[in-house]
Amino acid sequence: MKVIITGDTHIPGRGSKLPNRLTQACSDADLIIHTGDWRSPEVFETLSSLAEVRGVYGNVDGEEMRALVPARQVIDIGGLRIGIVHGHGDKKTTEQRAVEAFANEQVDAIVFGHSHIPVIKYFKGMLLMNPGSPTDKRKLPFYSFITLDIGEELRPELILFQDKS
Repeated sequence: MKVIITGDTHIPGRGSKLPNRLTQACSDADLIIHTGDWRSPEVFETLSSLAEVRGVYGNVDGEEMRALVPARQVIDIGGLRIGIVHGHGDKKTTEQRAVEAFANEQVDAIVFGHSHIPVIKYFKGMLLMNPGSPTDKRKLPFYSFITLDIGEELRPELILFQDKS
C-alpha cells in the first residue's frame, strides 16, 4: 500500500496550487494523509480527486476545513494504527505536543505537521513522521513530503524537491 503524507500546504497563501511533484506522487497512491493547514477546501478536493484522503485541521484552517476534517484522528492502515494531528499549541515542541495527543492510545506511528520541518524517526517505539511542506519550506533548502510504503516492510521515504511549480 502506498501512502503519501503531506501537510502545511497553505493554499492560497504559500502557493496557488499543489506542486506537480506532489500531485504526480499522489496519482498512484492508495491513501493521502494531510497534517493540517490546508487553508482551503480546494486542496482537499484536489487531493480527493487523486486518492482517498484522511487528515486533520491545523491552526490556520477556518470553519470550512473544520467541517471536513477533525482536529485529530487514529486510522488503521495495513495493520498499523496511525495517529494524525497538526501539532500546534502552546509550550513544548511541536513533536512533544504530537506525542502527547496520543499518550492515552496505542498507536504505532504519529503523523504531524505545523513546524514545516520534515522528520522521520522512532521515539519510544513509535514511528514519528512530519512531512514538512510542499509549498512553504521556510528557511530550509527543500520543499518536502513523505511516501510511506506499507507491505511486508514499512518504508517511509522523505521526498525533497526544489521546484514547487
